[in-house]
This record gives sequence, structure tokens and C-alpha cells, in this order.
Amino acid sequence: MVHFGSLITAMITPFDEYGEINWSEVDRIVEKLIEDGSDSILVSGTTGEAPTLSNKEKLALFERVKKVAGDRVKVIAGTTNYCTKESVELTKEAEKIGVDGILATAPYYNKPPQDGLYLHFAKIASETSLPIIVYNIPSRTAVNVLPETLKRLAQDCPNIVGVKEASGDINQIAMIRKLLPHPFLLYSGDDSMTLPLLSVGGDGVISVASHIVGKEIKEMINSYFSGKVEKAAELHLKLLPIFKGLFLTTNPIPLKEALNLLGYNVGKCRLPLSPIDSKNRAELIKILKEYGFQVNET
Repeated sequence: MVHFGSLITAMITPFDEYGEINWSEVDRIVEKLIEDGSDSILVSGTTGEAPTLSNKEKLALFERVKKVAGDRVKVIAGTTNYCTKESVELTKEAEKIGVDGILATAPYYNKPPQDGLYLHFAKIASETSLPIIVYNIPSRTAVNVLPETLKRLAQDCPNIVGVKEASGDINQIAMIRKLLPHPFLLYSGDDSMTLPLLSVGGDGVISVASHIVGKEIKEMINSYFSGKVEKAAELHLKLLPIFKGLFLTTNPIPLKEALNLLGYNVGKCRLPLSPIDSKNRAELIKILKEYGFQVNET
């Protein structure tokens, strides 16, 4: 059974001053994530602003990140949208590039019923040999992939190997583990839910905050798995302001601003995401400074 490790980072897509992909900064971010303990890197997810990337850009990103990462970490490609046919096509192209897995987001806007969700994911799985992690994030997609639907998919599609669960519902998370024991992979899609998810048998997190506190998140996870539960809880509470600060407004607006404040050159988000407003920027700076970061406010 494939395993992508306990810490997967949902990587940003750096842009230059013209709004084009900043390739040198892509390389720099990949190296930072590996150095800070990421076991896998997810490219072209929500944090990577996937809806604003063309398929050509996505494929170029998959290829570049895979080349830079080499065999040091696994590379997971976000290849899906609300159209099953387009999702299959991009998944096939990503497989040709040599990525290690696929993140398949629940179709947004269409609001398919559970049978439609099942058929969508099953169709994608039938067209690739790559392992697939289903991404459930009802706050963005307006649909909730229920535990029973995941169970059907895991039973019928051997390459559907896990879920990124961002419903925020610990009861649903626990039910997924009850219905789908290991080796099915259960990842948190929300940094602040990582420790609660681990407590009901989860495997780790697909993280936003690991761009800036990856080593600390990895230490928290490792502490929990090694039986140092109090230490894990202490780290969780220390990290909580960072987790919350990176969601002061829509992700990845605060994350990009944080990285720019910390000396990276990742640019702004593409429209329709707007630049961070002055109030949230001031609060973000306060949180970063209180954590101990040196911030360049210019």
C-alpha cells in the first residue's frame, strides 16, 4: 500500500509582478518544504490557486516540482474539477509526467448527489493506475462526500487509497476511520484539526501552515505517534494562532502575504482573490511576531 507520509504540504503557486508563474521561487519553495519535513508535496490544490491555472500551467508545475523534488519526496497532482471528462484527461497527462499520486477534489458548483460523486471518482480511478486521495471540503464545494460513499469507492476502486477530510466534523472523521480502517489513509484538510484527527486514528495532515512551521507540525505529529501526547498537545496549542492567522481571510491570501513578509517573493494571488486588506495584514504581522518570526514589513 502506498503511503505519502504524515506531512503533506499543499504548495502555493508563486507568481511574479506580472501574475505569471515565478519558476525560481517555485524551486525555492520546494526546497524549503523538503528541508522543513514535508513527506509529499501537493501541486495545484486550493492553496495553489488551481482554479486560476490553465492546464498547460498545471502540467508545467507538475513537471517542474517533480524534477526539483526528485526521489526525496512524493509529488501529488491536483487534476480534477467539476467536469469528470476534463478531470480524466488531466489525470492521464499528469500520470505521463510521472507524478506519484492524484488529489481528486469533490466536484464543486454542480452539487452532485452521492451516486454522482461515486461515479465521478470511480471514473477517474478507472482511467489511471495512480493512487488517488479524495478531497472532501464542503465549505468550498457545496457537497459532502459521506463516509459511506468513501467506503463504496475504497471497496470498488483499489487505487482510491485515502481522503483529505476537511468537513470540520470530528464525528464524520471518526466514522470514516470506523468504516475504513488502515491501510486506508485519513488526512486532515485543516491544520487546526490535525491533532483531533490523529486521536481517532488519522494518518497526518495536508497542510497550509507547513510552509512556515513545517518542522513544528512534523514534531507535533511525531510526538503523538510516539506516545508523547502531552507534548503534541503543547505544540498544537502553540501553533494554533498561526493556524488561525493563515485563515484570517480566504486561503491562500494570508499565506502568500506571510511568506512575502518572511522574505520570499511569491507575489499576490490571481483574481478573483484580492490582496490582503490592511486590518488583516496588521493582525497577521502581530501573530507572526508573537510566534517569534522576524518580519520585513516594507
